[in-house]
Amino acid sequence: MNKAIITVVGQDTVGIIAKVCLYLSEHHTNVLDISQTIIQGYFNMMMIVDYGQADVSFEQIVTDLEELGEEIGVRIRCQREEIFTKMHRV
Repeated sequence: MNKAIITVVGQDTVGIIAKVCLYLSEHHTNVLDISQTIIQGYFNMMMIVDYGQADVSFEQIVTDLEELGEEIGVRIRCQREEIFTKMHRV
């Protein structure tokens, strides 16, 4: 399994989750876990995904999600799980 952490932060708007999940589905990336909150109009989502069966490279997923974020007005960041874990270890 090739896991990645995707974070999405920005002003809340209709369709953020749908657009991110549609992209992942189209590229055979499975959502393993998802959590989202909206605080005073700000949207925050964290996803754990498995990109092991993806039809594009991990690097392409990162680039595409960053571009998608720009299109919909949020910041989308995608990191390999092991990198994310090491960066956030206490």
